Amino acid sequence: MHLQDFTTYKAVARLSSLAQQPYDLTGGKGLSATRIGRYTCSSCGFDLLYATQRVDDAVLAALQDLADEAGLIAAFQEMKQGAVVNRIDGYASENRQVLHTACRDVFSDAPLEPEASGRAKEELEKLRLFLEKLESGTLTNAQGKPFTTMVQVGIGGSDLGPRAMYLALQGACPSVRSARFIANVDPDDAAEVLSGIDLSRTLFNIVSKSGTTLETLTNEQLVKRALLQAGLDPSRHMIAVTGEGSPMDDPDKYLASFYMFDYIGGRYSATSMVGLVTLGFALGIQPVMEFLAGAHAMDLAAEEPEVTKNLPLLLALLGIWNHNFLGYPSVAVLPYSQPLSRFPAHLQQCDMESNGKSVTRNGSRVCWQTGPIVWGEPGTNGQHAFYQLIHQGTEIVPVEFIGFRKSQYQIDLEVKGTTSQQKLIANMLAQSMALAQGQTSDNPARVFQGNRPNSVLLADQLTPKAMGALLALYENKIAFQGFCWNINSFDQEGVQLGKVLATRLLSLMQGSSASAGGAQEEESTEQALLKQAQVG
Repeated sequence: MHLQDFTTYKAVARLSSLAQQPYDLTGGKGLSATRIGRYTCSSCGFDLLYATQRVDDAVLAALQDLADEAGLIAAFQEMKQGAVVNRIDGYASENRQVLHTACRDVFSDAPLEPEASGRAKEELEKLRLFLEKLESGTLTNAQGKPFTTMVQVGIGGSDLGPRAMYLALQGACPSVRSARFIANVDPDDAAEVLSGIDLSRTLFNIVSKSGTTLETLTNEQLVKRALLQAGLDPSRHMIAVTGEGSPMDDPDKYLASFYMFDYIGGRYSATSMVGLVTLGFALGIQPVMEFLAGAHAMDLAAEEPEVTKNLPLLLALLGIWNHNFLGYPSVAVLPYSQPLSRFPAHLQQCDMESNGKSVTRNGSRVCWQTGPIVWGEPGTNGQHAFYQLIHQGTEIVPVEFIGFRKSQYQIDLEVKGTTSQQKLIANMLAQSMALAQGQTSDNPARVFQGNRPNSVLLADQLTPKAMGALLALYENKIAFQGFCWNINSFDQEGVQLGKVLATRLLSLMQGSSASAGGAQEEESTEQALLKQAQVG
């Protein structure tokens, strides 16, 4: 795998030169029908319309050269085959394989990493048998009634991805069972969820790889207390998704256990048991398999060497063009699909925890921009909120729109000649055009400068297979960008310092003399902060 500085690639110098005069999208011919037809990439049921990006053939050729110089396809293939890519050369690090793709490489007779895919198959079989017991009525509550709700208790990757996937698909596969989520250590989060469910017919899915995550274990105790107060046995209402051999891997405490593995990072774990147990409970095993099949198809598509035919690679390189060469610090992901309401929140973690790095895989400080700020909300709500800034503000924000030609529930109504879904898509396309082309006016307040880069990602309908492909598209985009920037996209050292300091503060709240220091010592920073916050 290449461990080369981003700035040393010959294509970087060419792209820097091309960025001095990027393609002009404004004016009559800036967005012609011919350009729209040519600048489209289709894969796994999705069409990426990127004529509204500030690229031309010269830029695309240079981006292809950058991908080739950086060995991005080879790096991606090495990752899928089990190379230890979660590492910093010459320094202490996690030193792990990165094999979330193995979770969906279960449809091949010759998986790329047989051991990891074999484990994934074993866990899928455990899940199938577990769901069979629920369906057949052999697994019920103490009163012989079926469980109707699952509450997933986890945080970070054990919440954001699974929650986003469930919300995205609950309308695609109607079920008698539903899911809720508890993540925040804020007790109001747990209290709100627990007050709105029938505890006697609820299974709690406690998710922690280490089995020691403070927020999750705290919320687990709140759940146990609620169950005991209701006269229920927690061990008959709780299951675990954890690492094999962790403190949570205990059949006396949990009705069932599923395993997660070190080579699957939390933010990449939605296609592992972290996401699939709750998704399977709510939707059934068949939608789970379709979801995995969609992700697997996108993983295969990501191995195409030609940039303009490789959707994840193209999206990654367009992002690099906007971020590193045109100088735009953020990207907005705006789904024109209410079921994807939490998908931008998942991408915030997946992208910013992955590529929010300032050290190369060689251990040196980077001298180029790495991951952008990722944010977003569903349209059309956002049009009445922050779109003013992306159209006319001084900060240019590249946009990635996501839309579907058909609604999920297929409950619609024609009003004034068009359906709601048609209005939704028309709004999305109109925003894309307006950002790109702009508008002239004698009134300066009504001038839209245009040349605001964006792309439109379209599919027919948000099905389990489409959702799997969409998830893998963004996961693979993030990995490609990290490889290109020569950073480790798979560790998360940046979250550790806050955990250490929080532990110190909690120790002080407990009155630990070791942390508080002697009576004559000067008041510590932690003590001063607690004093001002009046906590403890």
